[in-house]
Parts: sequence; structure tokens; C-alpha cells
Amino acid sequence: MTKFETFTQVPLAIVEEYEEPRSKEEHMGDYIKSMKALEDAMEPYKEQKRELKTEYIDNGWLTKEDISLTVRAYRLLKSEVDIDALIDIYDNLRKGK
Repeated sequence: MTKFETFTQVPLAIVEEYEEPRSKEEHMGDYIKSMKALEDAMEPYKEQKRELKTEYIDNGWLTKEDISLTVRAYRLLKSEVDIDALIDIYDNLRKGK
């Protein structure tokens, strides 16, 4: 400790606030309020996503099917699906038709 530092001990008190137990219905209401707030916050991004899709279709860059397949492939990649196993299962299911 330097001559410029001082050390003070301040006792700490841990205080827990008591809260009445909440009912299941109250928790459900809170959950719905939170979920609605999240969905409302996400809506502008969903609208941008719809506009992006429309732009690609209107400009003739991709078809609805192209976009659908591309999104599916992206989601498979993102979830790290074993593509070889998926193809094997797909082929077996096609044979079973």
C-alpha cells in the first residue's frame, strides 16, 4: 500500500427482497407479454425479409422454388446436418414410396 492509498472496510449486508410467490397464471401472463414484445421487435426484420424475397423474385434473379431450396440448404448447413446420412435416408424413403 502506498502512502496515497487508504483501505477501508465497509461491512456488506446481503438483503433479499421477499416477493410473494407468483401463480402459474401470472407467469403465463408475463411470458405472453415478453413473447409479444419480442415478436413486435422482430416484425421490422420479418418485413425486410419478405421485401428481400420479393425483390429477388421480381428482378428474376431467383424463383420462389430457388429461394425455398436455398433457405433449406442454409438451414441444414447451419444445423450441421450430416448430409451423407440425410441423402441415405432420403434415398431409402424414396424407394419405399
